[in-house]
Amino acid sequence: MTTDRILVVDDEETLCEVLKINLENEGFDVDVAYSAEEALTYDLKGYSLILLDIMMGNINGIRMAKMLKADLTTSNVPIIFCTAKDTEDDMIMGLNLGADDYIVKPYTIRNVIARVKTVLRRTQGGKSSASAGKSNMLTVEGLQLNLEFKRCEVDGTEVKLTKKEFELLAYLISHRGQICSREQLLSRVWSNEVVVLDRTIDVNITRLRSKIGKYGSYIITRSGFGYGFSD
Repeated sequence: MTTDRILVVDDEETLCEVLKINLENEGFDVDVAYSAEEALTYDLKGYSLILLDIMMGNINGIRMAKMLKADLTTSNVPIIFCTAKDTEDDMIMGLNLGADDYIVKPYTIRNVIARVKTVLRRTQGGKSSASAGKSNMLTVEGLQLNLEFKRCEVDGTEVKLTKKEFELLAYLISHRGQICSREQLLSRVWSNEVVVLDRTIDVNITRLRSKIGKYGSYIITRSGFGYGFSD
């Protein structure tokens, strides 16, 4: 069995080392980074989970999380925020960014380990044909996305998608079985845009449903909540 790799990103070096020692005692392979800038030099797509502090230097944890979720190669890597920012608004913002859990400092090591194991069970146990096989392919029945070559095929026939349509579809399939809020989709797919209207998402969803034929019905709408992908 392959050992799960965890990256701890926190500017408190002592805390990083404590987490590293205890997680390694649980059988995990652990690396540490003392800033987001340092973490971004690593091959992040190779990690099973990232423990991420929010309040760091020039690139804080929120910004790093947005960067990870906007990149198709790392958008599926689970993130757990570990932070002293303890208001309800902070927690909601973190979860809306796509974080898989939110742990408030000060915390116990036992709590962190339990949360890590829970997130790994949930994210790894939910893998299906949408994420099986090669890491650069997303496949749902006859719908296939090649993330490396940015190619979409429907029942063996290539379908031309715009960059945003491709990224939106890839994100929805990668989060199959979940409802993604409009805020979530905007921050992932349109993260670098200055002003984007909610209507932009609706227009792209409508075009996607039309372009991918019978699989368009797999893109579901939950009024007041957002969109999801379910077969």
